[in-house]
Amino acid sequence: MRFSILLPVIACLLWFQTAADGLMDKATIVTAEGKHVFTVELAVTSKARQQGLMHRREMPRNVGMLFIFPSLGLQSFWMKDTLITLDILFLDTKGRVVHVHHNAQPRSLVPIVPKVTALAVLEINGGLSRELGIQLGDFVHHPSLGAR
Repeated sequence: MRFSILLPVIACLLWFQTAADGLMDKATIVTAEGKHVFTVELAVTSKARQQGLMHRREMPRNVGMLFIFPSLGLQSFWMKDTLITLDILFLDTKGRVVHVHHNAQPRSLVPIVPKVTALAVLEINGGLSRELGIQLGDFVHHPSLGAR
């Protein structure tokens, strides 16, 4: 029994150990079904945004990466060297979800470029946005959003 309790803790610690120089914080996704708190690694520098979640073999369930860009614009992503399936949530300046790309395929070189502008992007485990009922118009609350 004790071992089964420790497995999620061990997985989370291993994931944090591999987080490349990222700052960790909390972000809350608010949907019609409720609030979902995530621990997010912040990608605020150009280098961190370029690295993203590349080479990670797993990510705990309520963990993600929040990319924060210097200005609103068309943001482009790809999955080169990314080993896990991701849902990619594109957010406006207030943190409103303006586009969701479901189940981005690992190692794909196909660009993911929605036709909406975004200030931030939240990457979470693939399939989780549908499971949690995340829809266009929902909000991601984080101090970097809404204050600009």
